[in-house]
Amino acid sequence: MNPDSRLSTEEHGGVRARSSFRDPGGILLPYQGRILRLVNGSGLEDLHAFLNSKAGDFYTANGGVVRTTVLSEQEKRELLRDPALRAVSEDLGEVAEILEHERIPFPSFPYEWAPEMLEAAGHLTLSLARKCLSEDLGLKDATPLNVLFRGTEPVFIDVLSFERREPGDPRWLPYAQFVRTFLLPLMASRHFGLPIAQSLLTRRDGLEPEELYRWLGPVDRLRPRFLSNVSIPVWLGARHNRHDTTIYEGKRVDDPEKARFIVDSLLRRLQKTLRSVAPPNEQRSTWSGYMTGNNNYSQQQFEAKQLFVSDVLKEFPPSTVLDVGCNTGVFSTLAARQGASVVAIDYDPVVTGQVWRRARADKLNILPLVVDLTRPTPAVGWRNNEWPSFLERASGRFDTVLMLAVIHHMLVTERVPLPEIMSMAAQLTTNLVIVEFIEPEDSMFRQLARGRDHLHRDLTPAHFEQVCQREFQIVRSMRLPGAHRSIYLLQKKKG
Repeated sequence: MNPDSRLSTEEHGGVRARSSFRDPGGILLPYQGRILRLVNGSGLEDLHAFLNSKAGDFYTANGGVVRTTVLSEQEKRELLRDPALRAVSEDLGEVAEILEHERIPFPSFPYEWAPEMLEAAGHLTLSLARKCLSEDLGLKDATPLNVLFRGTEPVFIDVLSFERREPGDPRWLPYAQFVRTFLLPLMASRHFGLPIAQSLLTRRDGLEPEELYRWLGPVDRLRPRFLSNVSIPVWLGARHNRHDTTIYEGKRVDDPEKARFIVDSLLRRLQKTLRSVAPPNEQRSTWSGYMTGNNNYSQQQFEAKQLFVSDVLKEFPPSTVLDVGCNTGVFSTLAARQGASVVAIDYDPVVTGQVWRRARADKLNILPLVVDLTRPTPAVGWRNNEWPSFLERASGRFDTVLMLAVIHHMLVTERVPLPEIMSMAAQLTTNLVIVEFIEPEDSMFRQLARGRDHLHRDLTPAHFEQVCQREFQIVRSMRLPGAHRSIYLLQKKKG
């Protein structure tokens, strides 16, 4: 499961008080900047069967599976001398082994992904399942919560999800979970415009076929992709006696090769279906044409804006960047090409998907997420402690924050006061903020205000600078030529 999921915010001796609790074979927890997994005897044989397999070697080498080190007995004993670490492991029983995983730079969750990213995570899951099949290994579960993104690339991070398969078993047990958490959310997104967040944010196990069935017309219910994954399961479910548990009993065929062929055929069909429900390349949304349409910039103005940002990135080369309201990722790309690790957020899943496609094609270290900073992803799960909020993960994680052509939307559309916006910026950055201030006289500002201009009459450049100076020093600024817009470089005050 996710290395930063199911983790408490309370620290005890360097160990976060809550660790993973859903897997009986092991506990995952952050410890003094490290990601450790404590494994008991019940999970050990399956774990080593995967770690020592050709599939495990292949996917670890190419980055598809999280890099994992088995700590020595001496290291294990030394770690378990820490009373806090020992206390966390009490529910596990005897600790047979401790693993250390690479730390993924910024953990994200499926409800923050663009549809393209959910599809990529699905393909990784199916590819792993097929690769393991020849070694009689399989997956216990098939949920996107087993995947993180390292930049644009999905990484399978739950090494305890692998198990040894019965060679003659022709079933793929995670099938229904894969359909509910990958295929049905993508179908609902593509055909009904339902955001991935609405399918997965409060539904750990995704959508049920009955939900999509109610949305489909009589003709759509008979279309191939809906027929096999929605309609037939609903029809069969209506006829099935819910008290009959025989469908869960183990099945065997005499020929293990035949069993593997049956499972592999199912996995290949799922891959084909997954491709068929992927978002189309040329999607459109309100903001997808912003950079090529009416964005209130002349060519000269936009070039001046790009030059200002580019010069700052060269003079103060950032390590980690958060691009708030990234749109199609022009400035995220500038930062990534300067060598930064970038998290790019926008509330529009279409433009976020475009950023992901382009960054992946160009091999740029950009993680695009569907996040609205005025309504950031909350903490969810059991006792609101399984998956931390976006702000918990993001606060103080970036040395540079970009807020370009975004704060007027926060001010006008969301009615967030300017001091609150700048306080949020100070919370997110450890050093710099590049922010664009747009005056009420700007035509886009007036369009957003819709006749409520009087509510913002005090929003002057002088007032903006006064608010900024509460937590930042103004390093430099530039007014865009012929526009009611200015770009500021702010540096966070120490202490």
